[in-house]
Amino acid sequence: MKASRYAFILAGGVGSRLCLLSERRAKPAVPFGGKYRIIDFTLSNCVNSGIFDIGVLTQYRPTSLNQHIGTGRPWDLDRDRGGVQLLQPSLGSLRDDWYQGTADAIYRNLIHLRRRQSEQVLVLSGDHVYRMDYNVLYAYHVAQRAAATVAVTEVPEDEVQSFGILETEPNGRVIGFQEKPKKSRSRLASMGVYLFDRQSLIQWLVEDASLANSSHDFGKDLLPRLVARGEAVFAYRFPAYWQDVGTLDSYYAANMAFLEDPPPLALHDGDWILHTQSADRPAVRVEHGGRVVRSAGRVERSVLFPGVTVEAGAVVRDSIVMHDTVVEKGATLDRVIIDKEVRIGAGARVGEGDPSIANRACPEHLANGLSVVGKGAELPQGVRVGRNVRIGAFVERDDITADVPDGGVVDGPESMH
Repeated sequence: MKASRYAFILAGGVGSRLCLLSERRAKPAVPFGGKYRIIDFTLSNCVNSGIFDIGVLTQYRPTSLNQHIGTGRPWDLDRDRGGVQLLQPSLGSLRDDWYQGTADAIYRNLIHLRRRQSEQVLVLSGDHVYRMDYNVLYAYHVAQRAAATVAVTEVPEDEVQSFGILETEPNGRVIGFQEKPKKSRSRLASMGVYLFDRQSLIQWLVEDASLANSSHDFGKDLLPRLVARGEAVFAYRFPAYWQDVGTLDSYYAANMAFLEDPPPLALHDGDWILHTQSADRPAVRVEHGGRVVRSAGRVERSVLFPGVTVEAGAVVRDSIVMHDTVVEKGATLDRVIIDKEVRIGAGARVGEGDPSIANRACPEHLANGLSVVGKGAELPQGVRVGRNVRIGAFVERDDITADVPDGGVVDGPESMH
């Protein structure tokens, strides 16, 4: 009898580069594409590839992620045998309480791996947007007689410093692995999709845990070490769309890409369903005089989530607006990311100004003209909010007594900045 396959999904990272969007939720739980959460892509890849035994490793602010996954029913993962398990760090142990790195997260859950009989184990990231049939990866791994296989995609030369970069021989064998190099001869980036022989992985993780000078991370430590000593590590070249949405700019660009014709992925493909936790919400309603132009439910080139209201005369352009936000009459949004349950006052102008002035609090995240409004914030009538602005969660109308200049910051009562 063929042993069932098992997958770990790493979903516990802080995700600080997503700024306000991931301050109160794990990055994989950030809403995406008008309906989904980022982790839906990885979970759906698993079940569409026939993998129904999954451990999701959570850590940082897991409440939203736990509520979204629940028993796993939308993905057919509410099973007596297998299914989905949410694996939180075991606090109060003799070791440091929190996971120290991606390899340490798996090591601390070896009990789940040892209980399985699968010949291989799949290790995935929960914060990437892509569609992959993992059966093709398994077939490549077996054909190469690999001990470890890393899925890779080619990235532009100016982006290699953001990824783990692999050098390979013509047959795909990995001969070099650099984590975020400033320059590299190769442009093959790790996708955070790893397939290991189960027994080899257990051995390597036990070894890594004993090393005092290791940060216990797959990309920084374990994989480079395996390559350096000649283990059979191979690279599987993934030919289709894949996007790391770990920064505000990449998250925004990926959402906007799905408004193109055709989109990078067919989200409505009946043969490869993108499953998610769907609330019973009414359909989008466009009243007389309203106009929707190439939009996911709102005005111009924008992504609309359920429950959003755009009142008469309001303009929403090149923006992402999440659940239950109200844009009052005459207000304007331009290149803005709005979190849930925000209220934009009548006549307010958000995203108007000079995109070259970076945010004064987090210039590394907000420097290309996007402005971000945190969950539950309320903006007063007629206010002007510039570009590269950060408005914190649960800001009240009385907290904003003047226009917010380009690069400005308005901290909310629970600001974590």
